[in-house]
Amino acid sequence: MYVHRLELVDFRSYERVAVDLQPGANVLIGANGVGKTNLVEALGYVATLDSHRVATDAPLVRMGATSAVIRCAVTHDGRELLVELEIVPGKANRARLGRSPARRARDVLGALRLVLFAPEDLELIRGDPAERRRYLDDLLVNRQPRYAGVRADYERVVKQRNALLRTAYLARKTGGSRGGDLGTLAVWDTHLAQHGAELLAGRLELVAALAPHVSKAYDAVAAGRGAAGIAYRPSIELAEPTTDRAALADALTAALVASRTAEIERGTTLVGPHRDELALTLGPLPAKGYASHGESWSFALALRLAGYDLLRADGIEPVLVLDDVFAELDTGRRERLAELVGGASQLLVTCAVDDDVPAALRGIRYQVGEGTVRRVG
Repeated sequence: MYVHRLELVDFRSYERVAVDLQPGANVLIGANGVGKTNLVEALGYVATLDSHRVATDAPLVRMGATSAVIRCAVTHDGRELLVELEIVPGKANRARLGRSPARRARDVLGALRLVLFAPEDLELIRGDPAERRRYLDDLLVNRQPRYAGVRADYERVVKQRNALLRTAYLARKTGGSRGGDLGTLAVWDTHLAQHGAELLAGRLELVAALAPHVSKAYDAVAAGRGAAGIAYRPSIELAEPTTDRAALADALTAALVASRTAEIERGTTLVGPHRDELALTLGPLPAKGYASHGESWSFALALRLAGYDLLRADGIEPVLVLDDVFAELDTGRRERLAELVGGASQLLVTCAVDDDVPAALRGIRYQVGEGTVRRVG
């Protein structure tokens, strides 16, 4: 799989730009702030319907414009598929697949499989559990696009349930005689258990498959200095490890019942996949708070490379993106990384200094300027 052409209209700093890309290594060179990351961010958005840099869509639209358009031509097994997304902040995005309108924007998921590593990924190690949950869910959808619907359904249920609990909390706080109407809470409990069990099972299966790839990737990047591990920590107690959906739904239901009083007192949902953690360890210690800067970079990179390797093991050849990575790595890590990714069906690398990129990855080159991209080699 590779991206043959990328076109942007009113996306970030670009009023209009088109770039023809090639299989193998593509290096985007330019000073900081000229728009290199905007290009790979657009590809990431096609792959995930999300930005790795911002939480909302508004910053993706060029100042003064009302919407942005991303067109991406993907070649896979000799066939080309055109994906088009129109981003309209505050409204539902519109999508087209092969020039035909898609019923929902998420119907384009799976058309482009992409793994992106960027400086923001340090938050996978140092940040809150939400960053690690997002990593898992993005990879889960990348691997099995149907989980986009599972994820959306679960988030909708949690939002509705939290609104109900919040109303009850505020009513009690202000002295309401009934303390808010919780008559429908049991219905939302059922929905949360159903959708939560499916999401939880998917994550547990993913982590089991991913763990050996993480260990292998970290060992390769760090040249054997330390052992990296991952483990899933659910917010509910399980009698025994399982991915059986019915058993997980029963466990979630029991946990909701047990936490009912606390949830009403706090006005929020306290159990479920949205409260789970992906634990990262280096040897016997947690990576967060103990890993050095270099170890954190290596672990974050290992997580992305592990996802890439897992997709390849599934028979998927994703596009691999390394956004401003090599400047942060010492010479040894640069060369080891180049060896690991040199066989990618398509690799996109952004850099400010051409010499930062190992010679083995110096394929097609593009010079990125203010609003322009031109091939230079």
